[in-house]
Amino acid sequence: MTTASLRPDGRTPEQLRPVRFQNGIAPYASGSTLIEWGNTRVICGVTVEESVPRWMKEQGVTGGWITAEYSMLPYSTLTRKARDISKGKIDGRSQEIQRLIGRSMRAAIDLEKIGPRTIWLDCDVLQADGGTRTAAITGSFVALTLAVRGLQEKGKLTVNPMLKPVAAVSVGIVESRALLDLAYVEDVAATVDMNLVMNAAGEFIELQGTGEEGTYTDEQLAAMLAAGKAGIKQLLALQQAALAVS
Repeated sequence: MTTASLRPDGRTPEQLRPVRFQNGIAPYASGSTLIEWGNTRVICGVTVEESVPRWMKEQGVTGGWITAEYSMLPYSTLTRKARDISKGKIDGRSQEIQRLIGRSMRAAIDLEKIGPRTIWLDCDVLQADGGTRTAAITGSFVALTLAVRGLQEKGKLTVNPMLKPVAAVSVGIVESRALLDLAYVEDVAATVDMNLVMNAAGEFIELQGTGEEGTYTDEQLAAMLAAGKAGIKQLLALQQAALAVS
């Protein structure tokens, strides 16, 4: 690999940025972690409520529910980002991302087995340098697992409701190359941007791929998927390592 073919931060095309988890970052949460992914940092915290949404009661839906909220703190970007409350409504991008986090985590757990309770996932971006949604999903799985362990230790769950581990990563086409895990400078220059959410069985939960003022070929799609799958495998191993020491 020549120096000219390396990325702005010195990585190879198929290389993740460094990923680290700091569990227990929010002591009052049922489970929490700070995921540091390159220069992106996201706190993922779980709160458990012993009730379910009204719509579940009205429709006679059994089991529990998982939902998520996502926000970028005002100082998470180079220029101050106004809080949603100051605009009187949630930002459209934030709404899209929190729905994605919720869907991803519902695929990681058996909702019937958690009983009639609601699990809230709150993801707050401390610093953004690309891949905040994938960091939020990957960190949320760790926080969720820690919260479930706590419920089991307290005797509130008699069976383990966790299914297959879930992680997410970004890929894209930058200057005709398929790159894994785009930092911000690469994300803004990408002609194709894609986010993959997968489980440990290699099954897709979500696949978001968009041509940014361009198109992409079958070959480029295959290259991005291959890079993404390899990245997911690494992230799953990092999650398990972080959970093993908690």
